[in-house]
Amino acid sequence: MKHLKYFFLWFNLILVACIPQEDGPQQQIDFEFKAISNVAYGEHERQVYDIYLPANRNENTSTILLLHGGGWMEGNKSDMNPFKDFLRDQLPGYAVVNMNYRLADQNHSPYPMQLEDITSLISHLESNRDDYQIGEKLGFVGASAGGHLALLWSYTRDVNEQVQMVCSIVGPTNLLDEAYLNTQNSELKGMLDLFGADEEMLRAASPLFQLQDKAPPTILFYGGKDPLIPNSQGISLKERLEELQVIHEFHFYPNEGHGWIGLNLLDSSLKLKAFIEKNF
Repeated sequence: MKHLKYFFLWFNLILVACIPQEDGPQQQIDFEFKAISNVAYGEHERQVYDIYLPANRNENTSTILLLHGGGWMEGNKSDMNPFKDFLRDQLPGYAVVNMNYRLADQNHSPYPMQLEDITSLISHLESNRDDYQIGEKLGFVGASAGGHLALLWSYTRDVNEQVQMVCSIVGPTNLLDEAYLNTQNSELKGMLDLFGADEEMLRAASPLFQLQDKAPPTILFYGGKDPLIPNSQGISLKERLEELQVIHEFHFYPNEGHGWIGLNLLDSSLKLKAFIEKNF
């Protein structure tokens, strides 16, 4: 599982240095930048988050939530620190929340446990909005299993219509995909078995089948040579987004796998930044 835990080399410090900064007038600081680590949103040791509050924030400041990968049963919020650094550097007006969630095992299915953790965290943010000086609007950036969770929560649990955009980077979308059900990859099969074999449950846990026309703007990134995520996962969701006329972008890198670096990384980063600025 090592390649899952460290599956994405996105948004490192070199990348941040490569993207030009935008100059603008200096604003008077009403609130200074503030970072708080390991804030508890529940009683379990995994139910904690880090929050990065920008200077000049107010009751309308939007928040971007980061969801790590790891096959639903591994990973840590620290894996998303490069994303956090990228967002803080390139989109400094947003609050950023980097969260842990309870990990799945043979006795604890990812669904709905991990969605419930996201709901609990958002409720905790809501109860602390006055202290944090942030608004209600949310965005998601998730990678791999975190991409799946970001899509699924945005499509099924956003009852207050807070989510303004969601980004999935190599995230699963269809747990009933024949390419999954017939996989010979024992590692992948072990991850999928966490959801059980009930077809109704697998459908409920698949963003593809839960997508509706009121879904928030969605941006997707997939690699054509990904050993874990079949091409059909991203393509099927793209086609469904088109059918429902949901605002979306789909970016496919034919020669990349479960993550990439170099020029394609820079290209993906610029596309994500532009999408957030346009839709959020």
